[in-house]
Amino acid sequence: MTHIQIKPELGHRHPLSGIVREMREIFREMGFVFAEGPEVETEVNNFDRLNVPKDHPSRDMQDTFWFKDEDVPEPTVLRTHTSAVQIRFMENNKPPFRMICSGKVFRNEATDATHEAQFYQLEGLVVGEDVNLAHLKGLLEKFFLSFFGDSVEMRLRPSYFPFVEPGLEVDMRINSDKISKSLRGRWIEALGAGMVHPNVLRDSGIDPEKYSGFAFGIGIDRMAVMKYGIDDIRHLYSGDLRLVNQF
Repeated sequence: MTHIQIKPELGHRHPLSGIVREMREIFREMGFVFAEGPEVETEVNNFDRLNVPKDHPSRDMQDTFWFKDEDVPEPTVLRTHTSAVQIRFMENNKPPFRMICSGKVFRNEATDATHEAQFYQLEGLVVGEDVNLAHLKGLLEKFFLSFFGDSVEMRLRPSYFPFVEPGLEVDMRINSDKISKSLRGRWIEALGAGMVHPNVLRDSGIDPEKYSGFAFGIGIDRMAVMKYGIDDIRHLYSGDLRLVNQF
């Protein structure tokens, strides 16, 4: 009897997993350590200790998924950002430090080609003596050039986030023919950033008179769309192997 051996077809890494690995490696080479935290977070860590007052409208802007459980002593949420991991890190580490964290975050919002109720973020935090906006700008420029190549441009715009002051929106423009024509050459909002608010440092046991720092948050899904020319962010979560098999 003849035995026919069928070689199993190898799987493929999901494009989001590949993006996370690549981004983490770029920041590792710049001296960052990696941290993790829970997806179900306390209201204190997700809002209060990030300088967001209880009556502040930004809590509504984030369209939070709240848990209502009488057995839980304090309100909890599906984290709306990975910034809560930074809070946990500052509690247990003394400056100077550089850290990044990545993972799923959740917003109760309508989905379309550029928005999902669940998506991935990577956030970074740098705290030390004499840390300033020039350091933030230089670091982000280095990241974008490493990630996208020489075809990317970056610009900074003033913005507002309760946990940083001043706050910035960071836009990028890619002229490469590797991305979709609809995005090529356009300024696209890429991330939020800014100098860590003194209240956030103080609440984490760090003296804001001695130390300063900056933080930034990058939408991993948006980076994947830009890098690979994907025209609808929902494709990343469809489970369609035709997408995954391209990678």
